[in-house]
Amino acid sequence: MLRWYQRKLASRPLLTQAVTTAVLFAVGDVTAQQVVEKKGIDKHEYARTGRMFLYGGAVFGPAATTWYGILQRSITLRNKQAETVARVAADQLIFAPTFIGIFLSSMAVMEGGSPQEKLAKSYVPALQTNYLIWPFVQAANFTLVPLQHRVLVVNVVSIGWNCYLSMINSQK
Repeated sequence: MLRWYQRKLASRPLLTQAVTTAVLFAVGDVTAQQVVEKKGIDKHEYARTGRMFLYGGAVFGPAATTWYGILQRSITLRNKQAETVARVAADQLIFAPTFIGIFLSSMAVMEGGSPQEKLAKSYVPALQTNYLIWPFVQAANFTLVPLQHRVLVVNVVSIGWNCYLSMINSQK
């Protein structure tokens, strides 16, 4: 399985990472609905899971793949610790605030709601929670993980994060 994934990653990196992200975003939502919210299959919101799948594959996967490549090329320092700090800072000060906003706005649009209302209600709590988790994850990711696997690492950690985002997004 790992060899197959590596071959796909080498031949079609953007598509492979987009599909992987779509699946793992959906897994995060299923986890939110079934494990955390305990909805049961009969009350599972399949459209909600579909929205997470669509956002993960069409928006976040391609964007994160591109972003990590930009960070890799643009932030190169002799001091590798300073390089990691600079990459984490860029990720957390540019990418994270932008994509939390895009996520919440996209979900509001797909749900037929108001992006402005969703952002006013959920943006600050989501960003604050982001800063408790992701700087540490990204420091390890940028230090220890090869570029082609960074989106996968984020996607695996994101099962829990997307569980949180899905729940904060679905609050009435």
